[in-house]
Amino acid sequence: MKKFIWLLQAAFFYLFTLLVAALPRSQSIRIGKQIGTFLFNILHSRRTIAIDNISQALPFMTRHPSWTGAFETAEEIALATFMNLGISIVEVCRLYHGKGNELIDSMVVNGLENFQRAKEKGKGVLCVSGHCGNWELVSLSFKRHLDENVWAIVRKQNNPYLNSIVDKMRMGYGNKVIYSKAALRPILSVIKNRGVIGMLADQAVFSDNGSLIEFLGRKAWANKAPAIIAHKSGVPIVPVFGYRDKDRHVLTFLPEYVLCGDRSEAGVSRDIQALSRYLEEFVCAHPADWYWVHRRWKRAGEPV
Repeated sequence: MKKFIWLLQAAFFYLFTLLVAALPRSQSIRIGKQIGTFLFNILHSRRTIAIDNISQALPFMTRHPSWTGAFETAEEIALATFMNLGISIVEVCRLYHGKGNELIDSMVVNGLENFQRAKEKGKGVLCVSGHCGNWELVSLSFKRHLDENVWAIVRKQNNPYLNSIVDKMRMGYGNKVIYSKAALRPILSVIKNRGVIGMLADQAVFSDNGSLIEFLGRKAWANKAPAIIAHKSGVPIVPVFGYRDKDRHVLTFLPEYVLCGDRSEAGVSRDIQALSRYLEEFVCAHPADWYWVHRRWKRAGEPV
């Protein structure tokens, strides 16, 4: 029975992507916004999580130097976030069916020299980012803009048929995947061969895998894997962020983050706190481009 349900889910997903990919490119943003608004209205629990997260972060964000003042209320940011997700859904459908080249070619890439300097060290590169903008598009664009096959750290889908569909899309644009469960050894192997790793490190983790930091004015558990991997391998860490600018995407590589040099638990925590500040600054500058709908502050002693 489970196999039948999985097959049905995968078939529905594939047909949905096929239908959306067939829509005219010129209508992608309008249709994506409609999808996002529809999801905002029907996904009550996710909408509630997003609005609550934003409401608690908004006083901090409005005081941050990067705050642009483009929004006044948490509800406005939440709706814009869902619209961005809706547009991203349309774009990912087009990517899956081989219609993503124009999206990738139209991207504005800033700070590419930062990645190149890190790569020249001959120790591979660990690109650290978050669920920002259309993160799938950002990952899939690396082959084109960096001329590198990037290994993306991903969560394996419970549905194996759906997992195969998603992996096919990711690898169709030159990427390869490492599943997040038991990922350390394959990550270190890629780095040893001077490869490039892409990691999204902005979701809540359990205490044994994380460091307790301050994020947007509240305590949060952050994944300490980037610092641990860098300590073990010497790989340079390059923060990377993408966001939507009207009908195009902007991809920015920041200068390499240099570890504090302290390999103790306290030192790792300082490094993870510093890396989280990059994401914090991004969110304050582009609040509608971050994935607010997950419980980022859970298990940290904060209201969720």
